[in-house]
Amino acid sequence: MSKHDHQRRHESDGFTCIHCKLQVPGIAWGTKHRNHCPACLYSRHVDETPGDRANPCKAPMAPIALEVRGDDHNSSRTGLGTGEWAIIHRCTACHTLKTNRIAGDDSERALLALALRPLANPAFPLDGFR
Repeated sequence: MSKHDHQRRHESDGFTCIHCKLQVPGIAWGTKHRNHCPACLYSRHVDETPGDRANPCKAPMAPIALEVRGDDHNSSRTGLGTGEWAIIHRCTACHTLKTNRIAGDDSERALLALALRPLANPAFPLDGFR
């Protein structure tokens, strides 16, 4: 067994959220590699590639936005994709951006709050629009 294999957390193991301290189960519908808290959506910067747990950073990754993925062949013509949601995380230490698929037990309230954040706090003033 290599050092890397020994340090890797097994996917079925749970973990404690780095942000809200929730005990998170390791298995969730819709994902093979549990990588974020279903309550606050925070993650930890642990992967170089999905599931490898090889990144030495280990800092918290804040959820900053959502993306709706469109990877089917019609998405470029119709503007419609598969509709799969993913969370965009930014590392609080090195500012790396990563995306993670949502899991089946993620808080709908937290996901919607993240989706509505640009409307609640726009990047530009809305006073001049009529």
